[in-house]
Amino acid sequence: LFLEVIPTDKEEVAFKDLDIAILVGSMPRREGMERKDLLKANVKIFKSQGAALDKYAKKTVKVVVVGNPANTNCLIASKSAPSIPKENFSCLTRLDHNRAKSQIALKLGVSANDVKNVIIWGNHSSTQYPDVNHAKVNVKGKEVGVYEAIKDDSWLKGDFILTVQQRGAAVIKARKLSSAMSAAKAICDHVRDIWFGTPAGEFVSMGVISDGNSYGVPEDLLYSFPVVIKDKTWKFVEGLPINDFSREKMDLTAKELAEEKETAVEFLSSA
Repeated sequence: LFLEVIPTDKEEVAFKDLDIAILVGSMPRREGMERKDLLKANVKIFKSQGAALDKYAKKTVKVVVVGNPANTNCLIASKSAPSIPKENFSCLTRLDHNRAKSQIALKLGVSANDVKNVIIWGNHSSTQYPDVNHAKVNVKGKEVGVYEAIKDDSWLKGDFILTVQQRGAAVIKARKLSSAMSAAKAICDHVRDIWFGTPAGEFVSMGVISDGNSYGVPEDLLYSFPVVIKDKTWKFVEGLPINDFSREKMDLTAKELAEEKETAVEFLSSA
């Protein structure tokens, strides 16, 4: 299956006729770096890459942005590639999704594969909202709700959320760099689901354009939602009830994304 690697610094070579683009080439976040500093440095990168996609890639290309701040970098790339549908752009929140599954699995002493339908709402940042209100876990052959299985609401609304939100910072503190292998695994999961679809009865988290969502998230944000995928096309999971606790968390991360977008668009005009 693996044919060739073509190392190049020429956009017309790197982006020509792409079916899928995985954009990891951002300035990495380092300990003590503010997100605003990261935004300014990366607007130039993703404006350039978006323009190259627009010029050289197939119009059906699927674009996955990994480099942080991933949501807003993805939005900038999309805005810089007006001839490619906005729906073709997504950013990686699967790493957070996988971390949430793992925390639930560790708590219950089961495999992460036994946990499904966790949700990451919003930004790939410390304001993200890991939501297990709709998640299921297989315990001793029986599928039950995560809240029912764990029976510890204070942990699920407290330490669980904080652990997932702050895991990226914890990794940076430990190794002085962003996560590597777990991020690579998440990219593979994300791309596999785009290409082959999500299993029946399961949904995954993915940062996508918020236009047309039914969850009260403002338009024109790259926001992580629960999605199902079929024929290389994602759709929002509709009709999930949202309680007051969730609403507050979802609005908080949307506010951060709106602020990031405003800052990035200012930088974009001068990039």
